[in-house]
Amino acid sequence: MARKTDGNPEGKGSNGFLLDWERTEPRGVVVKPRRQLLAEFFTSMLILSAKFKFRPAIGAATYLYWIDHEWSLSLIAPEQWSDERRAGFAGTCMLQADMTWTLNPSASLKDKGPVADAMARFYEAFAEKLDTDLTLEEILPFYVGTMPYYQRLFASAMSRSFRAAVILGDQTGTSCRDWQALLPRRGNSLLEYAR
Repeated sequence: MARKTDGNPEGKGSNGFLLDWERTEPRGVVVKPRRQLLAEFFTSMLILSAKFKFRPAIGAATYLYWIDHEWSLSLIAPEQWSDERRAGFAGTCMLQADMTWTLNPSASLKDKGPVADAMARFYEAFAEKLDTDLTLEEILPFYVGTMPYYQRLFASAMSRSFRAAVILGDQTGTSCRDWQALLPRRGNSLLEYAR
């Protein structure tokens, strides 16, 4: 008679989603000034709206592009691409341990052109999203079924991080319109607070 074992001692068959969920647990969440929180929310939403098919790593440089009328996150640096693709470079991104994103903007965001125009449109849509009496906690994208897997996973992680930061900073219950009042006129200047 074969001896029956308890559970799965070798870990075979571990659920990939549960491993990904654990890997994206926000770490090191701290109290942040309101403008920095808002800037990191904007930056994170921008990057998570991009198309990508890889699992971003904490602290690894990734690159945001405006290509074929959509945002795209890539592991390929601008100097490794053609001039045409390089023209769409928006900035170097980095995932932080607290599951928020930072963006070091490229010079193309300072000049008039397709990348700056796309950023301005995203900024306007972001400002419009904040035009509500709902709280920031209520509009966070904890689960967006229409997003691809990695974007959905990291949007949930970012949402958990922001909720924790808002709680730590005693900023819960603040309406989005109050957050909206902190927005500068231009989105590019908001990016400066997220670095």
